[in-house]
Amino acid sequence: MTRLGLIAGNGSFPLLVLDAARAQGFDVIVAAIKEEAFPEIEARGAASVHWISLGELSRLIDTFKAAGVTRAVMAGQVKHKQIFSAIRPDWRLAKLLLSLGTRNTDSLLGAVAKVLADEGILLENSTALLQPLLAKTGVLTKRPPSEQERRNIGYGREVARRLAEYDIGQTVVIAESACVALEAMEGTDATIERAGLLMKSLEADGAASTLSRSLTVVKTSKPNQDMRFDVPVVGVKTIAAMTAAGASCLAVDAGRCLLLDGEAITRAADEAGIAVCAD
Repeated sequence: MTRLGLIAGNGSFPLLVLDAARAQGFDVIVAAIKEEAFPEIEARGAASVHWISLGELSRLIDTFKAAGVTRAVMAGQVKHKQIFSAIRPDWRLAKLLLSLGTRNTDSLLGAVAKVLADEGILLENSTALLQPLLAKTGVLTKRPPSEQERRNIGYGREVARRLAEYDIGQTVVIAESACVALEAMEGTDATIERAGLLMKSLEADGAASTLSRSLTVVKTSKPNQDMRFDVPVVGVKTIAAMTAAGASCLAVDAGRCLLLDGEAITRAADEAGIAVCAD
């Protein structure tokens, strides 16, 4: 049986990858990031699960090499802010961090991918096993975006693509063609929450009449998106965050954003009256 390494971050993405890989006959060796991965990954039928700290790059390599892994995928979020936390890097990761000109996601994960390749472990496209979950072109919900939401989407895509170009974040929140929030290290759901809080503060200040309370969330891929890592994802939790924040529309890139919970996302959006589309 062919062996596949899985570097597992948080969320359901690595669980889905593990299930799909096993269904396709792979013997999966999981390197679960202690600070991020869900404990239920232990019960998904992997050949073995090894809990490795985010700072233990050498141990990750040794674990895969000992198991005979030459191909691996990276799935699940590793919060960018973790790099600046109290996690102690081993000598290999410390050397890698010192060599970086910038510490954005692409440069960091690209450097990790190169180190793995140098050790004979090829990092592959993380969505290859989950093609059916990539967003299809068109309106995905019962309700299409309104005219105002379409204008928000158009403006939001321009802003989000410039933001993604510098590898800062992939999500923007728009109201009446005005930027309410931009994603940085905090992640998509926290960005949406912050936008909702800001709109509530505007209402408290009596500013609701000059800016619509309804928010549009736009999530894009990077101009040269590396599908091996940091792939845009949305799930039911994203819809829940939007509902709490008062957001009414979500736009993603077709073929380049994973809908992790499949049809459950559109059901949740329909129940909340949220329009979802992919272009």
